[in-house]
Amino acid sequence: MRRFLLTVFLLVSLSVLGAGGWALWWVYQPLRLPAPTVDLSIEPGTLPRGVAQAVHDAGVDVDPDLLYWWFRFSGQARQIKAGSYELEGGITPHRLLAKLARGEESLRAVTLVEGWNFRQVRAALANEDVLKPDTRGLTDEALMNLLGRPGVHPEGRFFPDTYTYAKGSSDVAVLKRAMRAMDKRLAQAWALRSPQAAVNTPEEALVLASIVEKETGKAADRPLVAAVFNNRLRAGMPLQTDPTVIYGLGPAFTGNLKKKDLQADTPWNTYTRAGLPPTPIAMPGKASLLAAVQPAQTDVLYFVSRGDGSSHFSASLDEHNRAVNKYQRGQ
Repeated sequence: MRRFLLTVFLLVSLSVLGAGGWALWWVYQPLRLPAPTVDLSIEPGTLPRGVAQAVHDAGVDVDPDLLYWWFRFSGQARQIKAGSYELEGGITPHRLLAKLARGEESLRAVTLVEGWNFRQVRAALANEDVLKPDTRGLTDEALMNLLGRPGVHPEGRFFPDTYTYAKGSSDVAVLKRAMRAMDKRLAQAWALRSPQAAVNTPEEALVLASIVEKETGKAADRPLVAAVFNNRLRAGMPLQTDPTVIYGLGPAFTGNLKKKDLQADTPWNTYTRAGLPPTPIAMPGKASLLAAVQPAQTDVLYFVSRGDGSSHFSASLDEHNRAVNKYQRGQ
């Protein structure tokens, strides 16, 4: 009898050890995927068993019950985080659990470029095929209401930068981040405002910065470009800047600015109207925001492109006309 019990004990022990060894082997074996990569979405509030089922439903060849018991046995089941994940070939149950527990989501990135207008921003977001288009079909006014800024014009309100997001995220989330980033950058720039700056409010600084952004061909010229407009504002001179006219023309602009365009009165035509336009005309970057509130201390009132991206700055109309003849007319 004693020998029989010993035999049973040994057989059970071997079975347990065998099962344990197989389980240890299994968690380090690559899972079979239906494609080189598989998208996996875990909704908030999904329990571990539901996560295991979601992995199976995504096309991974795995027994969801076995995967669930691995989650439980590991002690990390409660650490699994909701999100959008990308499973790649060769992933094992061990690596899968580590990815889910650490929240290693599949991230994408969209870049909002300095100098873009809001139409270009919306087009860039619409082209992101894994970004939920929750703003599609909304007017600009309705979109700003959704972002919590009713009555605010959207132009220039978003900071140009590269923003990462998880697959399946909403375009609203990206816009909110870009909006908060611009709020922060504008506040930082305004805190550094020079007493000589002609702008009187952060809103005016944002408008001027957008003009500086569009008028600057060479980064080193920004403080001088800002100085020209700063001095013109102080002197009561019209800004006479082409990018504001082009913005006011909107889709009607053909790509070739003509004399009749300069005479076409819109709220943004700084040839026909004095002072700053009513809104920004583009997204200014950090350097343009700083230039708007810290213009170079100089008496320049004019500038003309040299044709190489840089500009020639002049303090008098006679000097400016000579520069125009030299750089624009080759005289």
